[in-house]
Amino acid sequence: MSADKNETLITATTAFVKAQLCDAEGGHDWFHVERVYNNAMRIANHENVDHTIVALAVLLHDIADPKFHDGDESIGPRKAREFLTRQEVDTDTIEHVINIIEHMSFKNSLEKGTSFESPELFVVRDADRLDAIGAIGIARCFNFGGFKNRAIYDPEISAKTEMTKTEYKNSNAPSINHFYEKLLLLKDEMHTETARRMAEDRHRFMQVYLDQFYAEWDGKR
Repeated sequence: MSADKNETLITATTAFVKAQLCDAEGGHDWFHVERVYNNAMRIANHENVDHTIVALAVLLHDIADPKFHDGDESIGPRKAREFLTRQEVDTDTIEHVINIIEHMSFKNSLEKGTSFESPELFVVRDADRLDAIGAIGIARCFNFGGFKNRAIYDPEISAKTEMTKTEYKNSNAPSINHFYEKLLLLKDEMHTETARRMAEDRHRFMQVYLDQFYAEWDGKR
C-alpha cells in the first residue's frame, strides 16, 4: 500500500471510530483509543511489525466493547470487518486485524485454547494494557466502577486472583478488587521490552496509590 493510500485509510478509520464512540463510557471512549494508539506507535518503532496492521487494530479494537453490548463479542469484529471491506483493504490484512481484535483482551487470555499470536498482536495488546495501569488505569478503573454503580471497596469481599473468563465477565466486585484481579498482574504479562519498561513505572504508581488508599481508609493518614 502506498504512503498516500495508507494515510487516507488511517484518516478514514479514525473518523469512523470517533463516530462509533461519540457516546462511549469515559474509560472506553475515543481518548482511550488515542492513548493506546500513541502507546502502540511508540512500541512498534522498536519492533519488526507491520505498522498499518498495528494502527488499524488499535483504532478498531474498542468500537463495540462487549461490556456495553450484553457480553456479545461478535459485534466489534463484525463492524471492523465490514468497515475494512468497504475501504477495500486486502483480505490478509483484514483477517490479521480481526484476529488481533478477537484475541487481545485480558478476559480472552483467561480462556484456554486460544492459539493466535503475532508480533502485531503483542504490540497492540501491550499498548492496550498499558492504558489499564498507572494513573490513567486508576482513573479508568473507578470511572467504570461508578458507571456500573459498584462499591469502591469492601473489606469483607476478597479479590479473586484466579478466575475463568465467565467468572471475570460476570464479576461485580468492588473497584479496588480489580487491582488484584487484573491491573497488578499486567506488568508481568507484557511481551515487548518497550512496554515492560513503561509498565514498571505505572505499576509502582499503583502500588503507592494502594498504600495511600488503605492508610486513608484506616484513618492513618
